[in-house]
Amino acid sequence: MTELTDLQTKTNPNWCPGCGDYGVQAAVKGAIVKAGLKTSEVVISSGIGCGSKIPHWVKCYGFEGLHGRPLPVATGIKLANPELTVMAIGGDGDGYGLGMGHLIHSMRRNLDITYVIQDNQIYGLTTGQTSPTSEKGVRTKSTPEGAIEIPVNPIELGLASGATYIARGYAGNLPHLTSLIEGGLKHRGFALIDVFQPCVTFNKVNTYEYFNSRVYTLEDDESFVVAGPGDPDARCEASRRGREWGDKIPIGLFYREERPAYGDEEAALKESKPVDVPDKVVDIEELKSSFM
Repeated sequence: MTELTDLQTKTNPNWCPGCGDYGVQAAVKGAIVKAGLKTSEVVISSGIGCGSKIPHWVKCYGFEGLHGRPLPVATGIKLANPELTVMAIGGDGDGYGLGMGHLIHSMRRNLDITYVIQDNQIYGLTTGQTSPTSEKGVRTKSTPEGAIEIPVNPIELGLASGATYIARGYAGNLPHLTSLIEGGLKHRGFALIDVFQPCVTFNKVNTYEYFNSRVYTLEDDESFVVAGPGDPDARCEASRRGREWGDKIPIGLFYREERPAYGDEEAALKESKPVDVPDKVVDIEELKSSFM
């Protein structure tokens, strides 16, 4: 059985002290343990950014790819070896900016992937420009007079695009975030988990204090029922809660649906798995060596 110590790497993260990425990393490791997964069964694909360094510091298989491109890599891994548990990780710039097209198509295909998006509402790695989820009016290096665009709404995006597990967590509530990621890992289908992840260095608006005074968990709200495909009223309520912003901001599981994942209906995968093709049929040694 996997223990947290099994996921410890030889080196430790070098994020800014207090960065929300520490909470996300701890939740990812905790979720892997709680889901009962072996380290050899898990692959984490990431893009480029502060939080995209997580594969360096979780001891399982990992691949750090191009900015905004964790999902194409995760898709290839999952289709090549469907028995693996595949997770993608990246920031709001990766997921809702450069990788928006990949995200929408991955959700509508219902790929069996868990995507954790560290949403700090700023471009932290490049020292503080506005991101796709920055609030309208926020002043940053790239918007000195205030952002004029409305932010992307991840919950409504997931509902409109066909994700079958849609959740929002907060890096300042580790037990709750861990349970959401665990649920995503166990879910068969595309799990979108948006995570409020305060950037303590460059985002002076959406701080821990900001979220601590506003967030509430849907699981503690007896009037809320997790939406599914057969309940249009609950789906409308999930959408309404996803738009709730201001003095109260909900976190938790908004929507869950059971339907065949992409790999379940792919004809070629019903015959065999690409990973089982004998090496003598396809020589991949040159390709492998280029990544080593």
